[in-house]
Amino acid sequence: MNASPFVSERLLFTPAAPTADAIPAIFAFPNEYSVGITSLGYQVVWATLASRNDLDVSRLFTDVHEALPSEPELLGFSMSWELDYVNILSLLESLDIPIRAEARSAVHPLVFGGGPVLTANPEPFADFFDVILLGDGELLLGEFITAYKAVRHSDRKTQLRHLATIPGIYVPSLYEVTYDGNDGGIAAIEAIASDIPAQIQKQTYRGNTLSASTVVTAKAAWENIYMVEVVRSCPEMCRFCLASYLTLPFRIADVEASLIPAIARGLQVTDRLGLLGASVTQHPEFDTLLDYLNRPEFDHIRLSISSVRTNTVTPKLAETLVKHDSRSITIAVESGSDRVRQIINKKLTNNEIVLAALNAKAGGLSSMKLYGMAGIPGEEMDDLEQTVEMMTILKQAAPGLRLTLGCSTFVPKAHTPFQWFGVNRQAEKRLQFLQKQLRSQGIDFRPESYNWSVIQALLSRGDRRLSHLLELTRHYGDSLGSYRRAFKDLRGTLPPLDYYVHEHWNLEQTLPWSHLQGPLPLPTLVKHLKTATSSFQQPLTGFEPTAIAH
Repeated sequence: MNASPFVSERLLFTPAAPTADAIPAIFAFPNEYSVGITSLGYQVVWATLASRNDLDVSRLFTDVHEALPSEPELLGFSMSWELDYVNILSLLESLDIPIRAEARSAVHPLVFGGGPVLTANPEPFADFFDVILLGDGELLLGEFITAYKAVRHSDRKTQLRHLATIPGIYVPSLYEVTYDGNDGGIAAIEAIASDIPAQIQKQTYRGNTLSASTVVTAKAAWENIYMVEVVRSCPEMCRFCLASYLTLPFRIADVEASLIPAIARGLQVTDRLGLLGASVTQHPEFDTLLDYLNRPEFDHIRLSISSVRTNTVTPKLAETLVKHDSRSITIAVESGSDRVRQIINKKLTNNEIVLAALNAKAGGLSSMKLYGMAGIPGEEMDDLEQTVEMMTILKQAAPGLRLTLGCSTFVPKAHTPFQWFGVNRQAEKRLQFLQKQLRSQGIDFRPESYNWSVIQALLSRGDRRLSHLLELTRHYGDSLGSYRRAFKDLRGTLPPLDYYVHEHWNLEQTLPWSHLQGPLPLPTLVKHLKTATSSFQQPLTGFEPTAIAH
């Protein structure tokens, strides 16, 4: 394969020279190089591994790779997007490694994985991995390598049992899942032995030095961008939001000690800067950061900000973005309905949204993108009409500011208060309603694929029985029709598609991830859920939040 993308890389760290007995390892991203190298998480983990002299690590993407070891001991995958599982299976096959962990022997590497998809709910993919790292790499990677070295020359069974004793390291094969019949729910998830932890706790890094790019390249999807993580998690805690609930608590980078020095390092090799985080502008010293970037020596810098909280869009922020070659800003509003925003805990008013548009325009920005959602639990048709009304008011209030409403379908996510809800069966029609109403007014409406939302819900709520389905759909293609065909083929061996996607789940039932402990305990999530449902206009049939004992 052509290794040319690696030639243009500018490294911001110094790789270590591996020792003679260094562990041969492969660290893979299951997509093309341009996508993988734009993932800050992948960059940081790779640099962490490559900085160790006890590892000899090579990178692998779907289109290119570095020189690979002939007998790797470790093969890691960073998984950021659910449908990349297809590429994981293909890469395993290309390396002559059985795709199912149970079929691997001593001649095969230990296959480990991490990243947001696997930390949230690894179960649909669990049978493909020997080891899964749950949580933040800052804590887990060193512990994982140290634990592996202690049993490096032991048999596979001994290696896995030892690794399973390390906090945050999940070995799926050491947990047995039983079901209420082949096509029923989960009866229990239990460790196979008393020395295996009954629950695995996600590991959370609590420091104030966050991630920054370790490599800058013109071959990245965002050409020559240097990325800096300003905040991690989000203090808003919108009740559907995985990015908030899974990554709690909200952490901020120390501006003087780490953030500004990190930015200064990056700007020595590029003039393009990306500030990352679920709610970047909620950093308490964000104004100080803006002042730093507005210094004359940085006038040539191109600046991108991932997403900002609506009520932090000030003329100063807009002016700074314009000065640094940005013309647009993105805010998440979810709905134009006060009641729906109350249900999801979105602390925002329409007046604040209008003010954000006015400030964006006053600061010289030419466009504003809003993120909305259809099919939110408790949503009624009049709530959607209020979203249309909100967009109409925005257009009138800030004439000349180009408005775009991107809209997704609500998808339940593990470890959030809305994990028990199913996807609204009317969501596709609701997207069509918004499209008809808004486009007739000349407002740019961009709905996400409803079919993709169905697949996403399937994977976000799936259990281990889906692994056989995923193998089938890989051969059929990744359309919704392929998944329906695979469900038909496997009828009687797992629940129907509707069970995973559309049904509201009982609060007492065992969830696929019940043995994986996120940041908040189950009773806290139920409490948040009960607060949300108190604003519903109509009670949900067969779904009454009750106390949970465990």
